[in-house]
Amino acid sequence: MLNGIRVVELASYIAGPGACGLLADWGADVIKVEPKQGDPMRMFFASVGRDDTENRVFETDNRGKRSIALDIADPADAATLRALILSADVFVTNARPGSLRRANIDCDELRAIKPSLIIVSFTGYGATGPEADRPGFDITAFWARSGLCSLVSVKGGDPVPLRTGIGDHMAAVGIAGAVSAALFHRERTGEGQKIETSLLRMGVYAGASEHAVQLQAGKLASTKTRMKAVEPLNNFFQTEDGRWFVVVPRQGGGDWPKLAAAAGHPEWLDDPRFTGFKARRANGAALVALLDAAFGAMTWDEAAAAIEAAGLIWGPVQTVAQAANDPQAAAAGCFVEVPGADGAPIRLPAGPIDFGAMPDPTYRRAPAIGEHDAELRAELEG
Repeated sequence: MLNGIRVVELASYIAGPGACGLLADWGADVIKVEPKQGDPMRMFFASVGRDDTENRVFETDNRGKRSIALDIADPADAATLRALILSADVFVTNARPGSLRRANIDCDELRAIKPSLIIVSFTGYGATGPEADRPGFDITAFWARSGLCSLVSVKGGDPVPLRTGIGDHMAAVGIAGAVSAALFHRERTGEGQKIETSLLRMGVYAGASEHAVQLQAGKLASTKTRMKAVEPLNNFFQTEDGRWFVVVPRQGGGDWPKLAAAAGHPEWLDDPRFTGFKARRANGAALVALLDAAFGAMTWDEAAAAIEAAGLIWGPVQTVAQAANDPQAAAAGCFVEVPGADGAPIRLPAGPIDFGAMPDPTYRRAPAIGEHDAELRAELEG
């Protein structure tokens, strides 16, 4: 899809490299510019005291790229970086504006020299405002500052942490989509442009529906425990053998008879405590307790069969280990095999998009630090 497109990535950690990893999956020639010591994510396992020779976290976001190691504080290396950027179609960076200025990288100047250049500036908190130069990770800017953490934390409980790279990978998809749109615009007009986004903005967009309610109503309902759910039927239930599942009733109340039937208690429909949404909400704790008892007396297979037969929308609550071995996840293309450092295939998470017009990509491993220095310098000289 993007064969012939060159992308220069001056980015570290996950969001920027993840976006460029998707572009590489889609056929772009991605040049990863790293400091001499490498992207900090190369040390992901070492930083938690492990001595793994393999790093699939880094491989996931950096497969298929070429690497050059530069000290952009050195004038000669900064000049090499400028030359690389001007040789490219797209320049993606999460370097803070002050760092770029010190390396003599001025995005407006570069675009004046090469008007077709597309520049992506990705920051923690945005390109303008009093905190534009503040460093940020996804747990600080995407998760905590945007309101997402408060949305999923149960009222009265501790804030819920964010696991590795969740906000970053959502941002990566957004950046890759923006680059694709900018390339389409350039194809029609010949004009490049500067794209700006941030983890904070991505976080607000991820919670856009809740933000919309807040903007309209001026308030939001807090996240409740299972027994205090606003809609008791929209809930999690556990089977006799300890497995959890979630049920999501459709709007309108039409799924209440189906859920009562799946639980094996159609007589609940005649109970005045549960006739209508308001009654069910007022008596939610009692209703959840009854559903808990009903599904808690079933095995997983029995509950799954009953819910399926009722035609409800539901899903299992799986661990990451279970999801990695889920046949439907495999069929949906959630994982790919990529050559490891020794040439043997390793299994990695796939990008989230397939293109019908694009042949299956030939995946290449992530590069070693500066692996393509000589090759890329020769290309620039040529």
